[in-house]
Amino acid sequence: MIAFAGLVLAWIAVFGGHLLEGGQAGSLTNMPAALIVLGGTIAAGLVQSDAKTWSLAWRYFPAIFNGRGFSFEQAAGKLVRWCQVARRKGLLSLETDSNQEDDDFIRLGLQLLVDGETAEKIQHSLEVAMDSREARWLKAARLFDALGGYAPTMGIIGAVLGLIQVMTQIDNTAALGAGIATAFVATIYGVGLANLFFLPVANRLRSIAEERYAFEEMVVDGILAIADSENPRVLERRLREYRE
Repeated sequence: MIAFAGLVLAWIAVFGGHLLEGGQAGSLTNMPAALIVLGGTIAAGLVQSDAKTWSLAWRYFPAIFNGRGFSFEQAAGKLVRWCQVARRKGLLSLETDSNQEDDDFIRLGLQLLVDGETAEKIQHSLEVAMDSREARWLKAARLFDALGGYAPTMGIIGAVLGLIQVMTQIDNTAALGAGIATAFVATIYGVGLANLFFLPVANRLRSIAEERYAFEEMVVDGILAIADSENPRVLERRLREYRE
């Protein structure tokens, strides 16, 4: 929710400042400029990335508003409890928990434990899953980064095209000032989209990916501790470090 508030506040600050300076809302409305900037930015992004990357990026986009969707504290508590249960009743006793677990990564770790895989195989399987997930999130972030780079350039192109049209009416001094102001609206669109949307979204997705990777490192540590029948109290103290 804080990300949504940030995006809204950013746009309010820009347009609010424009109005406080005596500007008119209509002066920032220009359909040709919007077409050039949005159309050009999206087109450049389509040239760079395939349809799968676009689908991935927009599928992950809502995560910046929904929060990270996982809790270090809850996962650590579960891992310690499962460590206690496994020491008393054996690894097969975790089968019910593995079927009921909502987090797919934790569920994978539990299933590997129940299946009796070695610690080396468990670690390898979980690390592959970690790296694959992180790569997908970073790929989505890179697309938004790229769009944030293209948008200002498209804004400049829009401004130049607008100025070309203004120069054709250079003898009409009354229309010259208004025409120049309209031409630079495209620059505002490009810079605004880049710095108030595309780049913040990219950085937020990258931050979520880093947090998730740290979370999964904790899970791997806990799962391997369960596989090695480690003392639950020792595990609890170690997992506490991931939350600080």
